[in-house]
Amino acid sequence: MHARLSLLPLQLEDVGYSVNGQRLIGGITLRFEHGAPTLVLGPNGAGKSLLLRLCHSLIQPTTGKVSWLGPSGRNPQSRRFDQAMVFQKPVLLRRSVLENVEFPLKLRGLNATTRRDKAMAVLDRVGLAGLAQRPARVLSGGEQQRLALARAWALEPQILFLDEPSAALDPGATRQVEAIIESIAASGTKIVMTTHDLGQAKRLADDIIFLHRGSVAERTPSAEFFNQPHSDAARAFVQGDLTW
Repeated sequence: MHARLSLLPLQLEDVGYSVNGQRLIGGITLRFEHGAPTLVLGPNGAGKSLLLRLCHSLIQPTTGKVSWLGPSGRNPQSRRFDQAMVFQKPVLLRRSVLENVEFPLKLRGLNATTRRDKAMAVLDRVGLAGLAQRPARVLSGGEQQRLALARAWALEPQILFLDEPSAALDPGATRQVEAIIESIAASGTKIVMTTHDLGQAKRLADDIIFLHRGSVAERTPSAEFFNQPHSDAARAFVQGDLTW
């Protein structure tokens, strides 16, 4: 990743989000720095996807504050391109595979030759260069997710939010996606990712944020979380006893 002013750290201070007076998430205080991947775990309805959307500024908190504290964090244009998010179901344009990757590079102001070269390079890294001219929406589920990751990676984001990117994939496609995530992290991008797959969390995570009933029950190094979780809720979750 080329040198530029840092967007990170990202700070959440007592963040909450409510709809029609019902609290969905609350009391969230977290800090994300550059470094190895952070995975967000928790039962259904714990607020995992909502947390990522708050971090990515897709929605605004109803209480508390989300702040980018790095030197470039005060620049809205930097925040637009220096962070990215990939969803469980990829959002793809009705264009070719190549054009899907080129589009955000065009928005960033890259000329046609540069964005074509950059797009082809990242498609090669995710194994899709041979499908560059194919319509994106006819790809298999695993190929679509790899394309979504490639499109995000092409922007060289400082932080990438991933919302269960392999939840609908078979084991082979899941492993391909995990390998890409590991490569993105190795390139210098901070990964913050939700998953229901405990095995995946063990393979990818440096640290774990465990959410329960809309709050952070604990944040723990990965090995410690799986070997000796601190909270009763996390202990039950790891043992398969906590479902809500």
